[in-house]
Amino acid sequence: MKLKNSITTVLIFIIVAVYIVAHYAVTITWGGIPLQDQLLLVGKIPLNDGTSLGVFGGQWWRILTVALTHANWLHLGFNMMAFFQLGNIIERFYGRVRYSVILLLSLVTSSLVAVWLLPVGQPCVGASGMIYGLFGALLVMGKRAGVDYRQLVGNIVINLIITFSIPGIAWQAHLGGLVGGIGAAFLIQSLHQNPSRQTWE
Repeated sequence: MKLKNSITTVLIFIIVAVYIVAHYAVTITWGGIPLQDQLLLVGKIPLNDGTSLGVFGGQWWRILTVALTHANWLHLGFNMMAFFQLGNIIERFYGRVRYSVILLLSLVTSSLVAVWLLPVGQPCVGASGMIYGLFGALLVMGKRAGVDYRQLVGNIVINLIITFSIPGIAWQAHLGGLVGGIGAAFLIQSLHQNPSRQTWE
């Protein structure tokens, strides 16, 4: 598997491209609403006519599209750097299909936990929940992939400390993603007892 053809690299390109469009091509809207506002995660925003916006208002796509949104270049840069480093390790080990399952389940779990636990109407942006899912998957596959557990656990602890120390970070999404990644990796492990580094379907 070449890095330029990896799912990780393709997704990074898409996420960065959407960020640029959403923040700099402001005339591009979706239903008359700025693109980022239609993609970010929010549980429910009640409207005056009795309807509502958000996941609980039927806008289910936000569960997935939140990974395409970021607050600023610094947020985007840190997330994409972590995604590139973690994602390529896991993609090489599990192969494209199983890796895609881990990404999807991590993202969905992260988003669902966030919309249930965040205050009503509070928006959430970023791919961090999905990335925490990769940390979770590494915990499960660690020894077989040659991961240094002490360094991995240390990185997770540091990131969780940052999560709970800095105001405005959605810890709900991070913990949801971490649990989702662990669950996805255990699911794959139970279905495929011997995941191969050479199975890069």
